Amino acid sequence: MSEQTGIFDPHCAFCKIAHHDDAFRVFEDEHTIAFLDHRPLFPGHCLLISRNHSETIQDLPDSLLAPLFANVRMLSAAVELGMHAEGTFIAANNRVSQSVPHFHMHIVPRTKGDGLKGFFWPRHKYKGPDEIDEVLRALRAAIAQVRPLRGD
Repeated sequence: MSEQTGIFDPHCAFCKIAHHDDAFRVFEDEHTIAFLDHRPLFPGHCLLISRNHSETIQDLPDSLLAPLFANVRMLSAAVELGMHAEGTFIAANNRVSQSVPHFHMHIVPRTKGDGLKGFFWPRHKYKGPDEIDEVLRALRAAIAQVRPLRGD
């Protein structure tokens, strides 16, 4: 867990937004704040952040998961309706490509033919059943280690 979890980080751009309304907010409650991305993929592209600093999804307190994802769901519907979109793209980076080290969700309006091509990295098939088994074992072992820490 981050030492910064649950507090204001004066070096974090999103903590500053959480504590000072910049007039780009579209929603806020006691847990989260949503605001327009300053470099949107499409107009209406919003970011949802927690009020308190948590760098990654692993750092989020369990008590925040349900309200955060309820707000992602609500914002997805609102972005579709408000932007006359056909759907939304919902995403989060976790460390790698995380432009601001404060966990945040992207809610992006989508329409067919909008030019967004899903994932921007190459996909590869597994080399064979042995590689699949190795990955399954590694993930299952990691889940067995992580779940007790989270109280699941």
